Amino acid sequence: MNSEKITKIVSAILGILGVVFLFLVLGKSSDEIKSAASMGDFSSVSPIVNLTFAVLFITISVTLIFSLLGLFSNKEKLKKALISIGFLILVVGISYLFSSGEETLLKDNEILSAQGSRLVETGIRTVYILGSIAILLMVSSTIRKSISK
Repeated sequence: MNSEKITKIVSAILGILGVVFLFLVLGKSSDEIKSAASMGDFSSVSPIVNLTFAVLFITISVTLIFSLLGLFSNKEKLKKALISIGFLILVVGISYLFSSGEETLLKDNEILSAQGSRLVETGIRTVYILGSIAILLMVSSTIRKSISK
């Protein structure tokens, strides 16, 4: 069997399961579902949630597999991807070095640790740096296009 037939069969099976689980949920009233859930019984909705997780896992797996196969099939693409990952690691590293962490009191009277605070600040600085680079590249591209015309 080729991959197209397998994909159609798996899609059909997942679709039929989704419809069956949907009718199982629709067969119960919302009050029934709520009262069962308040007592810890999630059996009416757990099959459709599990199916959702399965579809999500399949989607992520297939995407990663084909992306990696595409990268490893072409050395130029792999080289560019590794350079891009290296620059991203460099930006995150620079952001981490310039971040300072201090314990912070949160709204619910819990304390955010110094390391947690430093990681949050690292994320914010990384977004600022990457956003600034993107804006500079857009502006420089626009200027180059307008000069070349």
